[in-house]
Amino acid sequence: MKEFSKEVYLKWYEDMTMWRRFEDKCRSLYLKQKIRGFLHLYNGQEAIPAGFTHAMDLTKDSMITAYRCHIHPMAMGVDPKRIMAELCGKATGTSGGMGGSMHIFSKEHRFYGGHGIVGGQIPLGAGIAFADKYFDRKAVNICFFGDGAARQGSLHETFNMAMNWKLPVVFVVENNQYAMGTSVKRTANHEDIYKLGLGYEMPCLAVDAMDPEKVAEAAYEAVERARRGDGPTFIEARTYRYRGHSMSDAEPYRSKEEVAIHKKDDPIELIKERILANNWATEAELETIENKSRDFVDECVEFMENSPYPTEEKIYEYVYAQEDFPFVDKLEN
Repeated sequence: MKEFSKEVYLKWYEDMTMWRRFEDKCRSLYLKQKIRGFLHLYNGQEAIPAGFTHAMDLTKDSMITAYRCHIHPMAMGVDPKRIMAELCGKATGTSGGMGGSMHIFSKEHRFYGGHGIVGGQIPLGAGIAFADKYFDRKAVNICFFGDGAARQGSLHETFNMAMNWKLPVVFVVENNQYAMGTSVKRTANHEDIYKLGLGYEMPCLAVDAMDPEKVAEAAYEAVERARRGDGPTFIEARTYRYRGHSMSDAEPYRSKEEVAIHKKDDPIELIKERILANNWATEAELETIENKSRDFVDECVEFMENSPYPTEEKIYEYVYAQEDFPFVDKLEN
């Protein structure tokens, strides 16, 4: 694995501050009704994509996740301006404005969604890995899901097949502790989600996911195991989200004091402290990076504002593969 150098830490700091500002800006745009429908923010969980992409081969590995999906594609290399446009339903978005907040997608960067069905991406991640193995691509799929999705039956079916066929996939539960609004301790007889892998003799472990170094170390071992042909690993990434499940979440299940305690483990502040401790940058230089992140997010908003909405002709374009569009003539008449 690449070493945790000064360059890596400065990139992490730049990326993670931009990701945080991006999500904060999305919140503002949602309140202004420029983003409609659902909006699930990622504040607090930034160390996970930072650590995983450090351990991956971004020229061939892939990623799939649930609907809290704005930051993962950025880490994979997708242009944040196009993501912002997609969030606001603009034609320049990653899916032409047709997907919105929960369905970011990029075939070019091997980011296969944003999925709205809870746990729906788990068998899909294994399917991508099956294709990688079938075509001998030496690639690995990283399949993310939340702690709520860990209770779905599709997880068990997929784990069984993935181990049986030794698929090159890494399953990652982003355990932010509350699913939609029910704590992990209330949804099962145990709180160690990673132990679900034991029933399939799948290598499994929990990792402090507020630290990108620890995430990267666990990710690298799992990715290389999959790439060797030894099959999947199940990682429980223990993290915490600072915002509600979605913008409609009033958060009655936790106190402000609890959130404040967890913010003391902020992954961005952790990175900042290590940079300063190693004299890799000064406070002034880090402030310059923060200002750069802020300005870039403003550029993303400007790009979105100057982008058109899709035309009405696009309504039927992505419904059928064939060009004669069955039944459309009946709708028009």
